[in-house]
Amino acid sequence: MKIKKAIIPIAGKGTRFLPATKEIAKEIIPIINVPMIHYVVQEAVDAGIEQIIFVTSSGKFSVEDYFDRNQELEAFLERNNKTKELELIKKIGSMVDVTAVRQKEQLGLGHAVLMAKSMIGHEPFAVLLGDDIVINHQPAIKQLMDVSLSNQGAAVIGVMEVPQEDTSKYGIVKGERINPKTLKMNGMVEKPKPHEAPTNLATPGRYILTPEIFEILEKIPRGAGNEYQLTDAINVLCQQKNVFAYQFEGERFDTGNIHGYLDATIDFALKDPETREKFITSLQYRIKKYGISL
Repeated sequence: MKIKKAIIPIAGKGTRFLPATKEIAKEIIPIINVPMIHYVVQEAVDAGIEQIIFVTSSGKFSVEDYFDRNQELEAFLERNNKTKELELIKKIGSMVDVTAVRQKEQLGLGHAVLMAKSMIGHEPFAVLLGDDIVINHQPAIKQLMDVSLSNQGAAVIGVMEVPQEDTSKYGIVKGERINPKTLKMNGMVEKPKPHEAPTNLATPGRYILTPEIFEILEKIPRGAGNEYQLTDAINVLCQQKNVFAYQFEGERFDTGNIHGYLDATIDFALKDPETREKFITSLQYRIKKYGISL
């Protein structure tokens, strides 16, 4: 079955980006001139997703507004013959169907996914975390869709290799390797200590899930952090049906923290021909200015 819907949870408070997030949604903070969330939605759209369901909280209206039409701005750009800018704004406003559901309490990723149950219905669906950007010529979520399709519509969890010492930062999958990039899962461990981790394959925020996950999420108790963990629900799903982990291709940026955000900003500035030379010149000047040795 074609996957048409994607859930993007964005209800977090963005405290790592205070004071900016006191008044604006973290997901709207730009990398150069493009909001973080644009890259995540673009990945879903490029993979064939037709509807985005944002799981939001108070103060997140700007994310929905960004993907809506802005007639006043369009009229202003047209009056001033700003054709390029007008085409860009119109394209953003029509790129995908966007809806939202409110998560009134932030009770974990599992709880956030459950909030979208009524909008998903009985279809398989994608989940993309709103502060994880993955850049690749073939969208990471599309790679997972293809693995699901070739395995009779099974759930697929996107994974990446991390250093052993970083396993305590992620959900870590375990299972039987069936080819160099795919595991048939028998479970996940949430943020294990390095010496206890079953593998070094971490889940950075890309999932294809089947609707059975909702019934599981409604029944599981609170887990780590006294929250409803998606990891716990996936563990139950592994006992009921085939679930696969796939090591997707692409460069991932964790823009949920300042260091990952800076990495993405530097990478995108160097990659864009319009900003590359100016950025290099500016960086060289400031390295010299502050007496930094490389």
